[in-house]
Amino acid sequence: MAEFVLKYADPRGEMHQQVAEAGSERELRDRYSQQGFLIYSIKPRREIAGMAIGGGKKKINLEKFLIFNQQFVTLIRAGLPILKALDLLSERLTDAKLAPHIKAVREEVRNGSLLSDAFARQGVFPPIYVTSVLAGEKSGALGEVLDRFITYQKLALGVRKKLILSLVYPSLLVVLVVCLMVFLITFVVPKFAELYSSMSAQLPAATQILIAIGTTARNYILFAFAGLVLVAVAVRFWAKTPKGEERVDRWRLRLPVVGEIWIKYQVAQFARVLGTLLVGGIPLLQALDTASSSLGTRLLKNSLAEAGQRVKEGQALSGSLQKTGIFPGLSIDMIEVGESTGALPQMLASVAEFYEDDVNTRMTATLSLIEPAIMLCMGAFVTFVLVALYLPIFSLADTLK
Repeated sequence: MAEFVLKYADPRGEMHQQVAEAGSERELRDRYSQQGFLIYSIKPRREIAGMAIGGGKKKINLEKFLIFNQQFVTLIRAGLPILKALDLLSERLTDAKLAPHIKAVREEVRNGSLLSDAFARQGVFPPIYVTSVLAGEKSGALGEVLDRFITYQKLALGVRKKLILSLVYPSLLVVLVVCLMVFLITFVVPKFAELYSSMSAQLPAATQILIAIGTTARNYILFAFAGLVLVAVAVRFWAKTPKGEERVDRWRLRLPVVGEIWIKYQVAQFARVLGTLLVGGIPLLQALDTASSSLGTRLLKNSLAEAGQRVKEGQALSGSLQKTGIFPGLSIDMIEVGESTGALPQMLASVAEFYEDDVNTRMTATLSLIEPAIMLCMGAFVTFVLVALYLPIFSLADTLK
């Protein structure tokens, strides 16, 4: 079945444009003519290209884009044509990054392009959004499909914000601990080294080691900092290459505790996107391709590409995902049940909810252990420094007595 862009007028004289499937242009024309529609044009559907998050160098603010979509859906449900709704919203957008793209979409729609094609050509909108708009055009229920996208995006942003907020305090604590260590090693220890050097005192081994580290660190602290910056930049550029990105993902996956939390979060995101697309009427293969491209990990994208090829060959989705060796066993079992019962979209939503709750629980438990561990390490380090620095003074006091 081929896809065609159909432009027609209903018996009331209102113009419509949508994507429809048919064996041929003639078959589609006959089908709609028999329903009393006046056909204006039928053109072959062009494949949507450039669907990747941040496909261009610019990235849009998803929260402001979500507000735009809420307003867009409200105007469409109020009965306004799509072009009129875009006219109203594009002139009132204050986001400097989003406004030019919405205006470009409006111009393309005005020139006869489909809304999904217009959004896809911008290269900055999430693939799930472009595919959802396409599903809305096919089904004629654009408002309902966009409502599902808004619901998904709110859930995804909520989970992301919760994770970021839970990491703020431990990150701040780590930074303060590192600053304290650098201050003690590069400033306090050299001061005591000068004092003991003037006294010609016999120093314990721990004090000698600490003073050697402190004086060396003070002399080379700037070179060390510059070296760390260069290494960090080099690693960042390497991690952006396909091989580097996949290698980093594999290292991340092998980390104890953190690796398990990371993969479960990715599985929850994948299940949420795939379920949303399937509910919107997108075919499984196209939904699987869009869901994999919406993930930010090279390892999962490659694994899902292999799974998609197996599904194309006729294998079940659950079995195809199991052969990747990455997805947790419970998620595979739940997807298999959804396939066998014909309720795959609903089961994918359950998978997403289960793993999102599991990630939140494990993150909370892990962070509750990390914070005391950081405090213990800081306390042990400070204790060692103080004992090593003041031990010669105590020894000298005993000698004077």
